[in-house]
Amino acid sequence: MTGYDAAAWSDFAVAVAGAAAALSGLLFVAVSINVQRILTFANLPGRAVQTLIMLVMPLLVSVLLLIPDQPKRALGSELILIGVCGGAPLLWLSRPAARSPQEMAGSWLLSRAFPAAAISLLLVVAGITFLAEAGGGLYWVAPVVFVGLLAGLVNAWVLLVEILR
Repeated sequence: MTGYDAAAWSDFAVAVAGAAAALSGLLFVAVSINVQRILTFANLPGRAVQTLIMLVMPLLVSVLLLIPDQPKRALGSELILIGVCGGAPLLWLSRPAARSPQEMAGSWLLSRAFPAAAISLLLVVAGITFLAEAGGGLYWVAPVVFVGLLAGLVNAWVLLVEILR
């Protein structure tokens, strides 16, 4: 039943908060170093925003998991809210029209479209199943974190290194 016990996830949340904060810092460094170059490409400012959202969503979830004795309804509702409110701009920023001609379709799909959809949907599923106490609950947060951090790292790499090629 640990999927429905937020207290059991505190160590996970601490680790995720640290990782997400560190990667968010990397993103800020990447953008600040390459801001002029990023602004020369129509799609890269949106990609930077999308990357920040992908990293902040796991960070927010981690912070919520660390709130002591938070009511179950509150946490489940917050997970759904983050999934919807964070997912809407993520999905909008990853729409096909936001893809640049230089970005290959497969790369766009794997680094932007799939992660945006997965993070949003799975976080809503986590909230719903946590509230229902059936279907996995907080175990759905693990793939959200994995996809968010991995996609955020890949996109930060693009904004820091690949942009200079």
